[in-house]
Amino acid sequence: MTEKPQTACLVDIQLDEKTIGRANADIEHERAVAIFDLLEQNYFWPVGDKGKDKAEYHLVLGVVEQRLVFDIRDASDNKIAAHILSLTPFRKIVKDYFAICESYYEAIRSSTPSQIEAIDMARRGLHNEGSETLQERLAGKVEVDFVTARRLFTLICVLHWRG
Repeated sequence: MTEKPQTACLVDIQLDEKTIGRANADIEHERAVAIFDLLEQNYFWPVGDKGKDKAEYHLVLGVVEQRLVFDIRDASDNKIAAHILSLTPFRKIVKDYFAICESYYEAIRSSTPSQIEAIDMARRGLHNEGSETLQERLAGKVEVDFVTARRLFTLICVLHWRG
């Protein structure tokens, strides 16, 4: 069994413009924020990568035929692994998440604090569900902690956002 490194993290994330493409300025900003947040704090270890005490990875995310492509490379740009995840298990969660986010933003303008809090709890619950689904889908491929799964799920949501 390969020993996990004490520290394993993403130090660079790029979106494959050939498969994801560019978006309007608002969406590009949201993508940049999601990537920044993810890089700020994460635990990301491609299972089986021969451990060093500290492992740093570069990730190129793409979307091909409704599948999310994780192209994982080391600091020298050597390919570590490529994993392809179906986006189908995320469709309903992302759709529901966007709907509840709209309700939340609407509630901020006209609802009571307790109503806003209830909607926000539901929003966080859906976000957690998406994060758990992502961890399950990555199991045996890439180990991520819950915080990283949440931030990766945010990035997946932003990739689906049409503005």
